Amino acid sequence: MLFTVLVDTAAGARLKELATIEGVRDNQLIGYGLVVGLNGTGDRRQTIFSAQTLANLLERMGVSVTPTAIQVANTAAVMLTATLPPFGQPGTKIDVTVAAIGDAKNLQGGLLLLAPLKGGDGQVYAVGQGSVVTGGFSAGAGGTERTVNHPTAGRIMNGAIIEKASPSPKPDSKIRLQLRQADFTTAARIAAAINKSFGRNGEIVAHAENAAAIAVSAPAEYASRPVEFVSEMESLTVESDRLAKIVVNERTGTITMGKDVKVAAASILHGSLTVQIETSFAVSQPQPLATGQTQVVPQVAVGAKEEKARSLSLKNGATVEELVRALVAIGSTPRDIIAILQSLKATGSIEAEIEVI
Repeated sequence: MLFTVLVDTAAGARLKELATIEGVRDNQLIGYGLVVGLNGTGDRRQTIFSAQTLANLLERMGVSVTPTAIQVANTAAVMLTATLPPFGQPGTKIDVTVAAIGDAKNLQGGLLLLAPLKGGDGQVYAVGQGSVVTGGFSAGAGGTERTVNHPTAGRIMNGAIIEKASPSPKPDSKIRLQLRQADFTTAARIAAAINKSFGRNGEIVAHAENAAAIAVSAPAEYASRPVEFVSEMESLTVESDRLAKIVVNERTGTITMGKDVKVAAASILHGSLTVQIETSFAVSQPQPLATGQTQVVPQVAVGAKEEKARSLSLKNGATVEELVRALVAIGSTPRDIIAILQSLKATGSIEAEIEVI
């Protein structure tokens, strides 16, 4: 089955979908913790660090035990990951992802104990704690076991509280925009749109430094209100310009393309040759009272079938949509269409990048 998806690249998009403010970004957090309350599916004796972690935790609570003298199957050592959003303030809750790092079989029903989450600079920005919700389960015993999805990783919704504000820049009258996808044409259009909306008497408010960065200076009336200026600027509609590309998924037969992808005049002649080899086994048995032996004799049959070549002519300026529809009409398979598109690209008939995923 072939699916053709057309993408209209000429539609305008809001500025906030095309660019971000330099420095306003997420920050990755990582931590180490202990999940308890498992139903015998935690780390086994081979995972030494989980027992050491439990012993250290108990010692801080006034209980002294030797790590090598305990064996608890209801605990599991886990790694924690979270994303600290820009301008995240202390007291705000964020989600935490939990994943086993030992030989625990299942984290279902577990409880994460208080664990710090650190940034790349080694500072603690949040602490996590709560019940782990897994997207699967594992059940069974006595050699019969069934596992659904991935029970050794889970998530804690709002499981971490931000303790330190994220390192985000303060809004200022000087702003630098970063394009999500670098393009000179799009950068020039964004600068022109900002100047048209906020420039007074031909004042140049924004200028593109390169294909991925635009420097913006807030007008005088917004000098003390940078947040309002950013809000109004992000709502501007800009028509972005993107590279013509055709994305082909050979596994599913899906072809995604821009609506403005054109095909130069070309003639296509496509056929296929099928060679089929069949081997059958026959029994050779001697006559009664004869001295021969019964043997199995292989019989090989080779057949070749060549289909009639299918021809198709395209006029100059035809779109890839028209090409694909014409190929489907003459019975071409998704594999045939992919081969034809690649051949047209090799001959220079398609001025677009073809990406096979």
